[in-house]
Amino acid sequence: MFEFFCKNTTIHGTIRLVCSGRNRTKTAFWTLLLLASLGMLLGKASLEKAIWERVLWKRPFGKGFFGKGREAAAEEGLIEFYSSYKEMFEFFCKNTTIHGTIRLVCSGRNRMKTAFWTLLLLASLGMLYWQFALMFSQFWAYPVVLTMSMDSEPKMFPAVTICNLDPYRFELVSEQLEQLELMAEESLTFLYGPKASARLSHLRDRDRDRNKDITIRVQAWANLSSAGFRLSHNFSLVRMWDPRAGKKHSRVGFRLCNSTGGNCFYNSHPSGMDALLEWYRFHYMNVMAQLPPALAQHQQHFQDLVYSCQYDGEPCRPSDYVHFHHPVFGSCYTFNSKGTDPFWAATKPGIPYGLSLILRAEQKEHIPLLSTVAGVKVMIHSHNQTPFLEHEGFHIRPGIATTIGIRQDQVNRLGGNYGRCTTDGADVAVELLYNNSYTLQACLHSCFQRAMLRRCGCGYFYYPLPAGARYCDYSRQPAWGHCFYQLYSRLRNHRLDCFQHCPKPCRESLYKVSAGTAKWPSAKSQDWVRQALRHQNGYNSSSSRRDIAKVTIFYRQLSSQAVHEAPLLSENLLLSSMGSQWSLWFGSSVLSVVEMLELLLDTLVLSLLFCFQRLRARGGSRGSSPSPDLSLALENSREFQEGAQGSGLGQPQLPVGNRQELGHS
Repeated sequence: MFEFFCKNTTIHGTIRLVCSGRNRTKTAFWTLLLLASLGMLLGKASLEKAIWERVLWKRPFGKGFFGKGREAAAEEGLIEFYSSYKEMFEFFCKNTTIHGTIRLVCSGRNRMKTAFWTLLLLASLGMLYWQFALMFSQFWAYPVVLTMSMDSEPKMFPAVTICNLDPYRFELVSEQLEQLELMAEESLTFLYGPKASARLSHLRDRDRDRNKDITIRVQAWANLSSAGFRLSHNFSLVRMWDPRAGKKHSRVGFRLCNSTGGNCFYNSHPSGMDALLEWYRFHYMNVMAQLPPALAQHQQHFQDLVYSCQYDGEPCRPSDYVHFHHPVFGSCYTFNSKGTDPFWAATKPGIPYGLSLILRAEQKEHIPLLSTVAGVKVMIHSHNQTPFLEHEGFHIRPGIATTIGIRQDQVNRLGGNYGRCTTDGADVAVELLYNNSYTLQACLHSCFQRAMLRRCGCGYFYYPLPAGARYCDYSRQPAWGHCFYQLYSRLRNHRLDCFQHCPKPCRESLYKVSAGTAKWPSAKSQDWVRQALRHQNGYNSSSSRRDIAKVTIFYRQLSSQAVHEAPLLSENLLLSSMGSQWSLWFGSSVLSVVEMLELLLDTLVLSLLFCFQRLRARGGSRGSSPSPDLSLALENSREFQEGAQGSGLGQPQLPVGNRQELGHS
């Protein structure tokens, strides 16, 4: 019954249990292989337990495999092999589970059919390995697919940074800033005539008169002097015309040269306004580099910028915000970041459960050519993340109530072979100059600053400095501007190696915003709103909605969208696809692959036996008695065993002639 089942079932590999019956080693091998395949299917743990209990502890091995007694074990050798390559190949073709191979044997009398099936099998094998090559080339390209999921759990409210867009005019360098504004007036007169410079002079005089009584003096500055620094007139603005475009299409810029003066270029812009702002910022960086780092941070009272702060209906605590001064965006506060313990939790969506701020948008220390925007700069970002206001954020107009709805998105990248990313920046070659969590912008800024220190000998004023370094100014490094603008151009064009050294974070939170605006306060309510602010916060302005703004930031919905990178072709999918192709072209399974490996191993062993036979025959021909033929002995032994089994003899006996030959050996 068992032999009938093994010969006629469609389960691959079972026929090997019958056709390899005379070779106990192969029978045991295929038995174990089938049991291993069954174990992979039913579960490794349960199958191992059953096999160990059944085979090792309950079932003895005395009777051999599949019920054969000791008589059969005595009749059969432990290892019996083929007598020729032809016998081995016919055995393989008749008993393998690979479709089509039996045609090579049963069509032996028809050479045309044999040739046809040989070519067909070779063509199928070629198509199979061509498909395998395509699969592996796609797998080693490591493509990814994006999967999206929704999460509706309660979330942490993000950090919010606000700046008043009013950079402080430090007293230590106030004289140099006034000289710089005079130089700007001269440049405006040269470019656009005296009317433009007169307007700038009027604004400068008005700001000076308004700020006489509110200038903050620091006692530590008394011993400092910037008399050794002088503004350079070597970087004057000039207008350039393109002869091919005519006078209507001109560019405005200033000239920069290296230390020897042999390499020069113009930092020019098609817009005169952009050129003037860039020229002013270049000189402004040289002026501000004279300030010691300890004095470059202007301290400001919280009420000077924020009249009212509430989150989820509760007033903000002093530990809920931190202050810093930005040289371009002025006095800034970051809410729900460092010092907030615990971070604000968002339990409900909607305006009443968000952050509500009433801000002061007045520009007392306004530097007109440095910050040309009036209002408040707002940026929403993750906790412990440095806000890069020059790259992100949006502006809030004075006299406007702005409601900002946010939605959080999570981006999860695979990394490894599927793309470069970092978990916390510990494996990045660039040492960060910021004391916050890793971001791509923090890495790029740190990399650029270190490149500035290596190539230009000084640091860029808007980025932090490592210990022992100094900011650039043309009184100490006259050619630093030439070095800086060339290096910055390489960074913008992705030709600096910082983009190779700075990968993206593997996990990143992004905030999508949608804003709505309305006039605030209204014409009917502005009087009592102004009175309330005057009594509570010392508000003393009489302007009509031009110096205050209201902003509310809230979650539109607590559900967030998570984007995950997943392998397009994983190892499991690769094996599944290979199995599908193998079944398509040969109709076989993994056990068929083992059969092919067995054929290769048998070929190798048979070749070694034949080589050993020839070597032994050559050595025996030189002696007194010749060596018997190995294949003939194996064949006679096999024929005798078959006859002995048919006649029921218990002990094998060789024919007389062969017994005598073996006796000689």
